[in-house]
Amino acid sequence: MKAVSIKEPGGPEVLEWTDVEDPAPAAGEVVVDVVASALNRADVMQRWGLYPVPPGTSPYPGLEVSGRISALGEGVTRWQVGDEVCALLTGGGYAQKVAVPAGQLLPVPEGISLVDAAGLPEAVATVWSNIVMTAGLKKGETFLIHGGAGGVGTMAIQIAKALGARVVTTVGGPGKAARARELGADVTIDYRAQDFTEHGPYDVVLDVVGGSYLERNVRSLAPDGRLVVIGLQDGLEANLNLAELVFKRASVHGTTLRTRSKEQKAEIVAEVRDQVWPMIESGAVQLVVDRRLPMSQAAEAHRLMEEGGHIGKILLVNE
Repeated sequence: MKAVSIKEPGGPEVLEWTDVEDPAPAAGEVVVDVVASALNRADVMQRWGLYPVPPGTSPYPGLEVSGRISALGEGVTRWQVGDEVCALLTGGGYAQKVAVPAGQLLPVPEGISLVDAAGLPEAVATVWSNIVMTAGLKKGETFLIHGGAGGVGTMAIQIAKALGARVVTTVGGPGKAARARELGADVTIDYRAQDFTEHGPYDVVLDVVGGSYLERNVRSLAPDGRLVVIGLQDGLEANLNLAELVFKRASVHGTTLRTRSKEQKAEIVAEVRDQVWPMIESGAVQLVVDRRLPMSQAAEAHRLMEEGGHIGKILLVNE
């Protein structure tokens, strides 16, 4: 098969569409013939050498795919060869085939094409596991999501709104602000000209930025507020006045989906299927796709992501 390999850490030009060995399913796994994959910020970090691949994981980037099952490993009974699925991965999605633990498979939701379904698993699992399973977002609470125009952001706005929260988001520019409002955001904040702390307090904050945002995030939390940090685009270190945490009884959670165990991922995927798939099939939550490019053009897709002009998911499609 062919896959996108990273020949060395660096810019998009280090991505190569090359011949590699086909995967074989271990016990409890299936092989999916990949129809499409989707970009995530973690793929960019991996390309730069800033996100080490977990032991035993495919070296190729790609944390989600859609496609058809072509082989079953020992002990897999729920799925059949030929089933159309989408899947949450630990890696290896930028390829023509990938081996996946059966517990990380999802059916393609009604109303979503097989190609576009590739953009669902990582964003939905990230949002649900963090704002509900970790932060416990409730109806009537105020929720802040940074980067509301990205793949995670566009999904977080809609899921939080479906849960009955008041939704605030930071975005870069009027075009992205307009799209965020269309998706349900109650308040949009242009981070280049406005200070998000002026629109708090927030019960839950989902932060994809990290770095210097930490202090302001905590300062803007309501009493008993919860901050979940899932990204480090602004850096790995920050200062924090611990009194802000103590006197507000606030909590800060740092999480990553990729390094969770297969059992934890299976639990998240099961909740997503039960709780979020009905929202998608009813139209309450929509998948936002910015564009679709051939898998062999992964380098161009990475350039587009790093430029930051996209809204929603960028998909890579096997031709």
